[in-house]
Amino acid sequence: MINLAVFFGGRSVEHEVSVISALQAVASLDREKYNVIPVYITKQNEMYIGEAVGDIKEYKDIPALLKRSRKVLLINDGKNTVLANYPAGLFGKKSIRVDVAFPIVHGTNVEDGVFQGYLKHLGVPFVGCDVAASALGMDKYAQKVLLKYNGVPVLDSLLFTLSDYKNVDNMIGRIEEKFGYPVIVKASNLGSSVGISVAADREALCNAIDDSFRYARKVLVEHAISNLREINCSVLGDENEAMASEIEEPFHSKEILSYADKYQSGGKSGSKGMASVSRKIPADVPGEMRDRIRELAVKSFKLLGCSGVSRIDFMLDEDTNELYYNEINTIPGSLAFYLWEAAGVPYRELLDRMVELALKRAREDEKLTFSFETNLLSNNAFSGSKGAKGAKVGCR
Repeated sequence: MINLAVFFGGRSVEHEVSVISALQAVASLDREKYNVIPVYITKQNEMYIGEAVGDIKEYKDIPALLKRSRKVLLINDGKNTVLANYPAGLFGKKSIRVDVAFPIVHGTNVEDGVFQGYLKHLGVPFVGCDVAASALGMDKYAQKVLLKYNGVPVLDSLLFTLSDYKNVDNMIGRIEEKFGYPVIVKASNLGSSVGISVAADREALCNAIDDSFRYARKVLVEHAISNLREINCSVLGDENEAMASEIEEPFHSKEILSYADKYQSGGKSGSKGMASVSRKIPADVPGEMRDRIRELAVKSFKLLGCSGVSRIDFMLDEDTNELYYNEINTIPGSLAFYLWEAAGVPYRELLDRMVELALKRAREDEKLTFSFETNLLSNNAFSGSKGAKGAKVGCR
């Protein structure tokens, strides 16, 4: 049986969203295949395991939850990657081997390649995008530059840094000159609609800029499509082979799908996450447009080097019938299981496929050369301060 550690939480403004998404998955994983180990990461980046960690009701009082749980560290003990006791030597508490890590995390510091790099460094197979794809998937500007270069339609944008923010009047002038109004202002590396707002005039733009810089060091500004429909599509696979899900049109209360629309519209508990959003599946678009959306979703997924399940969000301008790539969610809320169920893939099967993709990548990595067995440091030819100057160069 595979020891599958599901990691969630972390130091992110999307911390609570991660808890919801992960515990949905924990409840759906096949217990005949996996020994599931929920691992909660606090906002201080401490890891806890225990019976209560897998129960969504326990998160109403997190300090009490932690007192009943066991603090651990994820380390490589020389043979395996394990969840080791912290502090070490707890009586009767052995380290737990981790065969596969399943990060179901959202936002900066966890979804953006930081946590993936940690897992890769420890040598444990993990579900989802690799380090580079995770980082690119959280950088709204960089991903659009890459995709535009490869023929994927995106809206023009301006990128601003903290240096630009010191002269807001100049920022506003550039925005007004390029786009006019309305515009949409986005924190460049966040999800769940945090730090995103639409501005229809200068005062609203100033407030939107202030809000976005609360959450990020870089801010993206684009023209806001007035007559907008949002169409989303999920993709499953890797950079070599991938397939598209059914498409959806989510509905929302304002100009954009807000954090409240996504995660606070499903009742008092909010435990359904993105699955509770009002939506139409399949989206009501002509067959040719549906095919184009699904084709562009797969193309974008592959170009960004993704793996596992991602959700790609598109914008459809109703006035021009133009379709634009908006962004990718490398670890989407609820893992977009509702789009796969509509495509005939049950949630449990979707999770199985994601784990299989993680193991496939691990097998492929094992075939690569990452180091050479040499005795370079004791070789007289390279000793002393000469370094490599004394070495012969050339093809022969």
